[in-house]
Amino acid sequence: MKPRFVGKMGLADAVTVGNAALGFLAAVAATASVALAARLILLAAIADALDGVIARRRGGTAVGQYLDSLADVASFGVAPALLVAVAVRQTWAADRLRLAVALAGTALFVAAAVTRLGLYTAYDGDHAQTEGVQTTLAATILSAGVLAGFADPVVLVPLVYLLAVLMVTTVTYPDLHAQDALIMGVVQALAILLSGPYGRRLVGDLGQGFAFGLLFLALSYLFFGPMFYWRRD
Repeated sequence: MKPRFVGKMGLADAVTVGNAALGFLAAVAATASVALAARLILLAAIADALDGVIARRRGGTAVGQYLDSLADVASFGVAPALLVAVAVRQTWAADRLRLAVALAGTALFVAAAVTRLGLYTAYDGDHAQTEGVQTTLAATILSAGVLAGFADPVVLVPLVYLLAVLMVTTVTYPDLHAQDALIMGVVQALAILLSGPYGRRLVGDLGQGFAFGLLFLALSYLFFGPMFYWRRD
């Protein structure tokens, strides 16, 4: 008896499922190393972009958009929220009030991500723009921030609340041009590879510079994309 997915799913769908698996691994890794979890989330973001490229080149399937949203819940909703929760607990474990506020923010982040992904699948999937901050962008900002050294709860907690709110606003974000997405993907890959201990041995502090660069690009798009970034049709 062959599996049900044989003949009904394509290569893009397989990459999407891999994205979900990376999200799970990131959630598990967060309990041991928030930096490792951040790298896995950024790797999942690359897979998320890659499945879209493959679908456009080779064609998608009827299940593709549903798989994409389900995978994104794991990789860009639950995993980054758990990353923040673990980072905060390591610092604020003795302060129950501040810890409760932080955990409420991570729960709100997951709820906003699920809501945003549902709305995107229903209304924005076929458009070149979308309302609300993309879950991938929100997760990228949190992960790049951790790799760049901004893992203090004083930074992460307000940021997770802000991103949760922005995910469900009606602010319109245009899709990135292909060349801009490629540049961001290259910086992202370098941040994953070179911002850790092995990267420091190879290139010193330059490795962490790629994490700063990714954070700068992501925040620039977050704040200025709706006003100053237009697509060329």
